[in-house]
Amino acid sequence: MKKIYLFPILAILFFTSCEKVIDIDVPSIEPKLIIDASFEVLFDENPVVTNTIVKLSLSADYFEETIPTVSNATVFLTNLSNDKTINFSESSILGNYKPSFDPNLTSEFLPEDNIEYELTVIYNNETYKGKATKVKGTKINSIIQGDDTLFSGDEIELEVIFTDDGSLENYYLFDFNNQQFVSIEDRYFNGSVYPFSFYLDREEVTLPSTRTVRLYGITKEYFTYFRILQNQSGQNSGGPFQAVPSSLLGNMINTTNEDNFPLGYFHISETDTLTIELVEKN
Repeated sequence: MKKIYLFPILAILFFTSCEKVIDIDVPSIEPKLIIDASFEVLFDENPVVTNTIVKLSLSADYFEETIPTVSNATVFLTNLSNDKTINFSESSILGNYKPSFDPNLTSEFLPEDNIEYELTVIYNNETYKGKATKVKGTKINSIIQGDDTLFSGDEIELEVIFTDDGSLENYYLFDFNNQQFVSIEDRYFNGSVYPFSFYLDREEVTLPSTRTVRLYGITKEYFTYFRILQNQSGQNSGGPFQAVPSSLLGNMINTTNEDNFPLGYFHISETDTLTIELVEKN
């Protein structure tokens, strides 16, 4: 049972001390397993670094303030070309599962090119599976603190310059930190050097400061999924998988009970990062 306070506009104008309390029954929903398995391959590092973390949580009612984590699951990854399996175990962060050969390391697993991997999660005696192949990314050429602004005139422009591979139909996901994501496709700049501008709210940035930008290569399916997810949850709602407002299906399937479908996605992205120093401009 939740209490929602409604303040009619006329009552506020003429009777500021009056308010009406209405009790509304908010239906409770069965929690769904949320699987956030976003594997990063930092291909431009030497040696190449991988971040392979499977984050498991449960969906909650709309007005809940906390997202329950899942700590009693079995997680493993299978190379479908040779059936070799890597087991994952929970790290010191509840709900985060990493390759179990050394939980103190980010990862020692390096996804191969053109190899399909299957992620398996077993929870509450039900088995969830999804498949992914590493998606090629591209290097960030440079990041410039530009001078352009938007409507308010009080934004900080980040101009990210990268070169698109003209031989492929590419989809990208930018991470500008602080849960600020942008997904784009190369329909209008295929094979070009492309300058992409993103604008930071000046009131939310303390200068001077540093900002690290991440550029992921993603599939068309994940691009579509992410666009819908952003439209539903909003840009600053605590991350794309913090709260899923509707039953948006990803690529994970419950093979035990198809009616109890999971939420979330499994994908493997080649990723590049670059850091810029932001300064006050006259």
